[in-house]
Amino acid sequence: MPRTARRRVPGLRREELAQLAGVSVDYYTRLEQGRSRTASPEILESLATALRLDDTERVHLFDLANRRPLQPRRPAPSPPEQVSPAVHQLLNTLDAACCPAFVLGRRTDVVASNPLARALIADFDAMPANERNQSRFVFLDHAARELYADWESVAADTAAMLRMDAGRHAEDPQLGELVGELAVRSEHFRAYWAERRVHERTEGTKSYHHPVVGDLTVTYQALALPGDSNQTLFIYSTEPGSSSETALRLLATWSTEPPLEEPTRTAAPNESDTAA
Repeated sequence: MPRTARRRVPGLRREELAQLAGVSVDYYTRLEQGRSRTASPEILESLATALRLDDTERVHLFDLANRRPLQPRRPAPSPPEQVSPAVHQLLNTLDAACCPAFVLGRRTDVVASNPLARALIADFDAMPANERNQSRFVFLDHAARELYADWESVAADTAAMLRMDAGRHAEDPQLGELVGELAVRSEHFRAYWAERRVHERTEGTKSYHHPVVGDLTVTYQALALPGDSNQTLFIYSTEPGSSSETALRLLATWSTEPPLEEPTRTAAPNESDTAA
């Protein structure tokens, strides 16, 4: 289990920054102490990304190293991913069949989900668009610790999925920003990321401790969507006749029930009304 000792000061350790930048700790130490003048623009770019420098800070870093920034600096951010109307229809059909389902895209972004998936995991649709991300939920949302029965295993697999994406899209600036944020804010993420493990989900089981319906276990299938190699459809199901199926059907009923209206309060009669 990753160490979670409290730090004396906030921020990344030297070893963690070197890891994110893709250089050895010894080499980064020499750079930091001014004992190396051979840092390439590519290495400086990696450091700037790991440190999440803004444009002014980045230029200053290159000035200190007497290097010219790479041009262009980085690829433009990719537009938000979407799914086709046919996929939306499929998600709704699966919801009617009591199967939670959702689509993960680049950077483990939650691109689309059906109501039952949102009731089971988290209401991603209610989140700001830039926060609808599985990795952010797992590592930064305290509710995830309570929801997943084996959070450590889920967290390790999530970090490994993100590293798989990083290998495919090394120049993605949004991915670099996400990894940097997770590394700064989560000691567990730093530990799992340092393992350099990669993982691609295909099928398996996952156990939940849901605050409304209690414990349940689902089987999942991960299917690549045709026409977009970056999007994966996850479909959850339960064993027929099991307590997990009962819990999931109860959750489906609960999630579709309208909120209770507050009863109308009538004013107490005054003395004149009573007398009348």
